[in-house]
Amino acid sequence: MADRTATVTWSGSLLEGAGTITSVGSGAFGPLDVTWASRTEDSAGLTSPEELIAAAHASCFSMALSHGLAQGGTPPEKLDTSATVTFVPGTGVTKIALTVRGTVPGMDEPAFVEAAEGAKENCPLSKALAAVPEITVQASLA
Repeated sequence: MADRTATVTWSGSLLEGAGTITSVGSGAFGPLDVTWASRTEDSAGLTSPEELIAAAHASCFSMALSHGLAQGGTPPEKLDTSATVTFVPGTGVTKIALTVRGTVPGMDEPAFVEAAEGAKENCPLSKALAAVPEITVQASLA
């Protein structure tokens, strides 16, 4: 079991206020500033919860896909993964689109696409984000 932590300070109202992700337990990053405008309009160099979800989901998916490929006897040389999280004010996160391009010796594209679909369904963050109406994956070999 592993617990991970983050601390945020927010000042002011939602629309006019601002927050800072002051620390994360690992010390890997922070402080990071966040505002409503950075979440819904121009990021202006600030982050958003959805950007952090995108980074987390892309890395979790990559780990799950790498593991699945290795378990199947075709470990990847490289996986380039991106995630786009769509946030609609008043509705929430409506879509997550994963895209992965892999270098996997000995694997054809249909098998890679199937493995990517399996990773999308089974990575822990996909499961945690199951309330998102649409999670897609587009997979191709390099």
